[in-house]
Formats: sequence, structure tokens, C-alpha cells
Amino acid sequence: MIKTVQKKILWLCVFVTSFTYSQIPTYYDSIDFTQDSNSLRVDINTLLSNTLTNYVYYTSSSSTDVWDVVKISDLDPNDTTNQNVLLVYGYDDADGLSENDRTRNVNLSCHTSSCIGLWNREHVYPQSLGTYDADYPGIGTDVHNIRACDSQMNSSRSNRIFEDGTGNAHITSSGNWYPGDEWKGDIARILMYMEILYPANTWANQVGNSSNTYHTDMPDIFLQWNAEDPVSDYEILRNEHIFSIQGNRNPFIDNPYIATLIWGGPVAEDTWSTLSVAQVSQLDAISVYPTLTNEYLYITSDISHHFEYSIFDIIGKQLIHNTTNNNRVDVSNLSKGHYILHLKDNNLIKTIRFYKY
Repeated sequence: MIKTVQKKILWLCVFVTSFTYSQIPTYYDSIDFTQDSNSLRVDINTLLSNTLTNYVYYTSSSSTDVWDVVKISDLDPNDTTNQNVLLVYGYDDADGLSENDRTRNVNLSCHTSSCIGLWNREHVYPQSLGTYDADYPGIGTDVHNIRACDSQMNSSRSNRIFEDGTGNAHITSSGNWYPGDEWKGDIARILMYMEILYPANTWANQVGNSSNTYHTDMPDIFLQWNAEDPVSDYEILRNEHIFSIQGNRNPFIDNPYIATLIWGGPVAEDTWSTLSVAQVSQLDAISVYPTLTNEYLYITSDISHHFEYSIFDIIGKQLIHNTTNNNRVDVSNLSKGHYILHLKDNNLIKTIRFYKY
């Protein structure tokens, strides 16, 4: 059974790496991606909820459980023998330190109290920071949120919240967790999935040490990581396998640009090459001037005469939130310095930097 599934996974790997999305997949036929961001968020939540038809057990001796799924979903796509899983946060198989390993034999999973040199299951959104458990099939056993991880690396991460950094995975100077350059996009897309699907149980703001200059519900770092670290073949394969088990997908793996439509921020890749075209054209139709001012910013636009706007200082603190009056923004009460203006109209968000003298 396992060998048959692994052959299918190997075939799928070849298929995915040669496949280029040219249209929106049929899974999303019910979604209108041109609607405002709040409506889009609600509709995607409904889609993911309605198609999640099978939660597996966390651990079971008689039926499919999380171990069974992860031992296939987390296989290294570059390993033609299908004998090794990728370990989230890992980065070096050759330094002699098992904690840093990036891959490990799929059979070296930990089922005892002593797990050094073995891998176990990492909840990217920690159980302790959400309102869920893994005792019964449900949120705590949603495999989109669970990754293979070295047991010691898992302990090092613990329930530390995420923070920006560079290089390999490490505890930051403030005691938080940087997942590593290779993994930061994976982490962001998992947390976005959890935020969308389980809004009453998991919250991105609970697990990210970051400002919220783009959206109050989504820390800047996750939007940045989603844009900076493109979707890998491994993520695509993983999404497909979990889809075959649970029935639902992670939409931010299918197209990272969906995050841009919902929360704004740095523009992520539109892997379908269809969602961003109209928005870019509309954004180009919005102009803000002057960017060096003592009193007002003026807005010219063919698409709207009323924008919701926010002004942030350069460290990301929101100073003003209001709606434009006669397509102008009063900045006369700001102190001298550099600022960031966010204009929002439905799911359009334009960012402008300006200087108040």
C-alpha cells in the first residue's frame, strides 16, 4: 500500500515540476476573486470548511493517523528512493549535529520518551497558543499545520512565536523563533491557512512578533515571508497529498497572491497569472502627490473618490486611520519626518512613502 502511494507521489513530483498554472483550478470555481477582501475571506473560509471532509486521528493503531499522512506528505521530493522526509527548520545533514538535519529516514520517527536522532511532529501553530487540542480528530490534527521535525529542533522552537531574521533557523535575541530562510514562506502560508479556516481558534497575531502596517489581522512578517520565499515543489506535493486525505487545500500554496488580495502588503507571486492583472492596472490609475508636503496629500483616481487610509511611522506604528475627504489627506498635524500612507478601496491597497516637513 505504502509503496503504491509512494509511486504515485513520485509520478506527481514529475508532473508538478513540469506544470505551469494557466488558469484558476476548478477547486475554486465558487470563488469570486474580484470581490472585496472581507467577502473573499469569508468565501474562502466557507470553501475550506465545506471541503474538509476527513480529519484523521493524531495517533491511532487501527486507522489512518497523522503519522501515516506525514510519512508520505513530507517525503523529500529530491530523494528518488522515497526513504527520507524533509525536516522543517532543518538545514545541514553533514555537520554531525542531528538537531540541524534537513532530512531523515522516514522510519526514524519517535514513539518513545528519548527521541534524540529521531523526528516527531511539529504543530507550526502551537497547541498552547490556540484553543484546540489533538486528543480527537479536529483542528489539532489538521495535517496542513503539522510538519516532520527533528525532535530536538522541535523542542528548541517549543511554542516560541515567530520573528524576522536571516540565515538558518535559530532563537532570536529577543527569545523568539526565526524558522530559516528556506522555511519562512512555508510557515507564513501555513499560518495564513489557519487564520482563514479557524478564526475563532487560531490567530496569526498570537504567533508573530511584528507590526501590522498592512492589516490588523496579519503580522507584516508573514506577508513579507509569503512574498520573499516562493512556493516550492515540496509544498505543492504536500498540498496535493493532504488534499487527497482531508479534502481541502491550502489556497496560499496554490496561489500566494490570494494573501495579497485579502491582507495587502508586499505583492506575492500570482502563480495563476490571472488575479493580479486587473489589480495592477487599477493601482496604476491611482496617484498621490506631493510626496514632500507640509499640509495635504492629494489623490487622483478614476476608480474611486473615497479611500480608507492609514498613516504609519517608519517603525510601523499606526498614527492615523480615516477616510479621505475630497480625495485629500490632511497631514498638517504630523511631526517632521518620513511616513507611509496606505490607501484602501475594497481589495485594492496602494502604499506611498512621503515626507512631512
